[in-house]
Amino acid sequence: MFKQAIAAAVALLILACPGTAGQDRGPVTNLPLPRFVSLKASEGNVRRGPSLTHRIDWVYKRRGMPLEITAEHGHWRRVRDRDGAGGWVHYSLLSGARTVIVEQDMLSLYRRPDPDSVVVARLELGVIARLGDCGPDWCRLTADGYRGWVDKTALWGVGLEEIRE
Repeated sequence: MFKQAIAAAVALLILACPGTAGQDRGPVTNLPLPRFVSLKASEGNVRRGPSLTHRIDWVYKRRGMPLEITAEHGHWRRVRDRDGAGGWVHYSLLSGARTVIVEQDMLSLYRRPDPDSVVVARLELGVIARLGDCGPDWCRLTADGYRGWVDKTALWGVGLEEIRE
C-alpha cells in the first residue's frame, strides 16, 4: 500500500510539472534546453561569461547562422555552433526563426520528400537555409529562392528526433 502511495505521488508530481520529465527548461524563458535558434544580427559578440564585462572571445559574422542554446542567465544565452565552439551571447542578437547549415556538399534538394522525385537544386556545404516542416527523415528548406526537401541527417540545426509542422 505504501509503495502504491509513493508511485501515485511521483506520478502526480510529473503531471504537475510538465517538461521536467525528459527535458530541461530554461530558468529565464521556461523554453526547452537545449534548443536551436539563429543569429538575428549580422554580427554577434561571443563572450566568456554572461555580461558585458566579460572578454569577447570571437564574433559571429553570418546573419541567420543556427546556434544551439545550452543555458540561460538573465538576458544572456550560452550558445554553441556546429563546430562545438560556444560562449555567451545577448538574447537581443538571437531569433527564434529556425535555420540550418548544410553539412554535405552538393546536397540534393528534392521537390517532394522522396529520393525519386525531381531535384530542384543542389546545395553546397555550409549553405544556411531556412527550416520549414520536418518529418522523421526529411526537412523542408528554403535557400536562395529554392524550396524543397532534404535528408535530415545532412543538416546541423535540427534534432534528429525533432518533428516540425
